[in-house]
Amino acid sequence: MKITLGCLYPDIMSTYGDRGNMATILRRCEWRNITAEVRDLRLGDRFEPGEFDLIVIGGGGESQQRLIASDLHKVKGPGIREAVAQGAGALAVGGGFELFGRLYQPGAGAELPGAGLFDAYTIGHRAILDDHYDTLSEARADRAIGDLVVRWGDQLLVGFENHVGGTYLGPTAKPLGQVVSGFGNNGDGSEGALLGNAIGTHLRGPCLPKNPALADFLIGAAVMRRHGDTELPPLGDEAERAARQIALRRAWAAAHGRRVRVTLRPPAGRPRWGSARRHGLSPQGCP
Repeated sequence: MKITLGCLYPDIMSTYGDRGNMATILRRCEWRNITAEVRDLRLGDRFEPGEFDLIVIGGGGESQQRLIASDLHKVKGPGIREAVAQGAGALAVGGGFELFGRLYQPGAGAELPGAGLFDAYTIGHRAILDDHYDTLSEARADRAIGDLVVRWGDQLLVGFENHVGGTYLGPTAKPLGQVVSGFGNNGDGSEGALLGNAIGTHLRGPCLPKNPALADFLIGAAVMRRHGDTELPPLGDEAERAARQIALRRAWAAAHGRRVRVTLRPPAGRPRWGSARRHGLSPQGCP
């Protein structure tokens, strides 16, 4: 069994460990004896929708977004939209998610056209060259920075967000999930976007290693597109669950001004949630 992955602009759009998302997909395919071929798509490369089962784009700052916006809009956008309409999976994170919408308006300068996959647009608050700030306090005052927890169906997704401005969904767009802790799209309680098997999100860090259900959603979509209805055999995921539990505890502690001590070995049991349940964080979705 084989699937083909398209990695968009790997030399430009890959910040905050975004390469880990592709590595997670490849490893989880390998564990299931699924051959996953990766094809890099750079500036000028055309996107043939029938050739790809899963599309991945990482994040980048405004300078990187300016480099790819026109190419993504004119050269690759139509093929990406057609592939998703045919059932292909897609993962767009950070700046890549912003450019998978209709447009991104930087804090200064002309707007950047997007791929038009999601009915969404993003408005930047101010222009910062290469995302440079003099102090962390200045950055935090101007950006959404910190742990992000999102309820996605019966799962809790965890990650780290770091973005300027807000992403606003249009009338035909559906959010990926609801924010439990963090900022999300624009502070209105929504996070990301979901269209068919395409996911856009601010979850970084990278997001897939700590969220195996999200990774399997994408792999399952790719397998179904290429081979029809095929059930993925389950994996153990003990380490992934432990990492997610630690991230959830850290997010809860940060939201309440507390420190949390973590361990790198998988815990023997579930963490004690106690009052965390009363504040929206619970082990629901953490099998």
